[in-house]
Amino acid sequence: MKNARLTALKFFALLLLLPGLAGLIISAVISTHYLDSMPKWPVPEEGRVVAREIHGTTVYQTAGENRELNLVEYSSVGVFLAGLVLGVIYLESWGAAQSRASEDGSEFAENLR
Repeated sequence: MKNARLTALKFFALLLLLPGLAGLIISAVISTHYLDSMPKWPVPEEGRVVAREIHGTTVYQTAGENRELNLVEYSSVGVFLAGLVLGVIYLESWGAAQSRASEDGSEFAENLR
């Protein structure tokens, strides 16, 4: 694989891994905030009837809050996994290129670093 293609793979892997990880951290912060601020019993007057278990404690939230947190969680996991797959492809390609370069004894290995 050419050096430019390896560089592009690494770039896109990081481009997806880092925001995915940031999204997972943000969803953990939101969950912790919900744990501290949401009622532990249903409050129908406020629309807080959707149960969510956070660290073994059930809190009640609105359907909109549930939808928003699910969106952040699932999209973050999806983006992170896409970046992880690209990272694995990059590492496999990089390893194959290194192996070929060491067998050939060429200067290609120096260009990969």
